[in-house]
Amino acid sequence: MSIKYIASSKLPTPFGEFTMHGFEDESTGKEHVALSMGDIDSGEPVLTRAHSECLTGDALFSMRCDCGYQLEEALSSIAKAGRGVVLYLRQEGRGIGLLNKIKAYSLQDQGADTVEANEQLGFAADLRKYDMCQPMLAHLGIQTIRLMTNNPRKVKALSEAGVTVLERVAIEVGRNPHNEGYLDTKATKLGHYLKASAKADVSHQDDDA
Repeated sequence: MSIKYIASSKLPTPFGEFTMHGFEDESTGKEHVALSMGDIDSGEPVLTRAHSECLTGDALFSMRCDCGYQLEEALSSIAKAGRGVVLYLRQEGRGIGLLNKIKAYSLQDQGADTVEANEQLGFAADLRKYDMCQPMLAHLGIQTIRLMTNNPRKVKALSEAGVTVLERVAIEVGRNPHNEGYLDTKATKLGHYLKASAKADVSHQDDDA
């Protein structure tokens, strides 16, 4: 993978001032961003969030997922710690793209869960890749990370991509009546470290019976 560094600039936010670093994947044309704060190249483990783009959650305040809540929590946690980085990765809808994501939402409106909807459209449950993260982190001088995620597959994928993940840091936020089923599916079908609702626990036990 050919990740090319483009430029950096200041990015003031409600959480504090970050430095925004732009990168281009020359093989796909995708543009990725890293938001850093504080001393991140000292060799000490860096609090990190690898966040896949979610236009609906991050920018349009959707309550159907927990993405926007997680992005805010990550930026807030980094600001409180005084150092850290968010890798903002352009792979919308777990890699299927925005318009296919809207199609998946339509199927979910008709009763499919998030995994079933992707599969009905002919996609795997999760098509995201994380091999762009290692060169981005290397450019920033980051050697070891404390990864904010509930997703064990993300820890595995980053490790396999050459990133040293010292610790997984839970980032469980934003549960509400609109995304409860979505979060339960992530817990029961995708193995995310989330507290499933009592209803999901009962359903999962029935499936195993």
